[in-house]
Amino acid sequence: MEAAQPARRDASAVLNELQRAVARTAQADGDYLTAIPELSLHRRSAATAPLHCMYGFGVGITVSGQKRVALGGEVFDYAAGQSLLTTAELPVVSHILSASTAQPFIGLMLRLDPRTVLQLAAEMALPPPARDGSHRAMSLGDLDPTLLGAVTRLVDLLAEPRLIPQLAPLLQREILVRLLAGPHGPQLQRLVAIGSPSQQVAQSMAWLKMNFTRTVLADELAASANMSPSTFRQHFRAVAGMSPMQYLKQLRLQEARQLMLNQGLDAGTAGVRVGYESASQFSREYARLFGAPPSRDIRRMRETS
Repeated sequence: MEAAQPARRDASAVLNELQRAVARTAQADGDYLTAIPELSLHRRSAATAPLHCMYGFGVGITVSGQKRVALGGEVFDYAAGQSLLTTAELPVVSHILSASTAQPFIGLMLRLDPRTVLQLAAEMALPPPARDGSHRAMSLGDLDPTLLGAVTRLVDLLAEPRLIPQLAPLLQREILVRLLAGPHGPQLQRLVAIGSPSQQVAQSMAWLKMNFTRTVLADELAASANMSPSTFRQHFRAVAGMSPMQYLKQLRLQEARQLMLNQGLDAGTAGVRVGYESASQFSREYARLFGAPPSRDIRRMRETS
């Protein structure tokens, strides 16, 4: 026990450095896109209501406060010093659990490149992951001081914009190497390993993300993944936490919501735009997901924004 204490103190010290680095840019509540395209910073001074959104391939880090992400029926809570790895495009419900003016929620999101993950895993000569089934495309992990240090250096680089083109790629590779060498490593490898069930499902999810307005049959998706329909559904649910058709439905409804909110489309037009043929079916499924019919939900969102 005594030997473990210095590591904890080191992690706490590095986490404080990361918090100061993020706070230099995120000085007020908001979401901050940065000069490093893959990196965004986030700050809130109060708990937030649940928000439906998409999480892509990347790692989210809580620097202070606590956050909850729900995927299907599974809940992931992560607090300061913890990370949430997402290895596919996933529709989630996210909200801040703990934050105040004195102790705000501070977090960051770093998008990852699956091709670089494959390249680095090969260069590191890591043992290939077992292909014994599918694994959830979302996982929690604690951050060790070395990984926290690499992330801190990446955020610190925002203060030296002239050096970002040369140094940011190097630091991002270091972060990926440390992720592969740490607790998230097996998860990263499984979900990008060529030919694995998880990777085949991830490819189907990526196709759906690009083609969600089309009429899609689950059996056709299964055939494209070289699986039987029942096996494909089983693997898809294991990775995404929901069935292929539930996944497609959430993609459509979230896109329709954004079209109404940002482009002022009415419900009927938005429903048709995302692939619905029946306005009543669109309204029913929209209300089931978001808790209110389209017009009322959009009005509520505008009033609270």
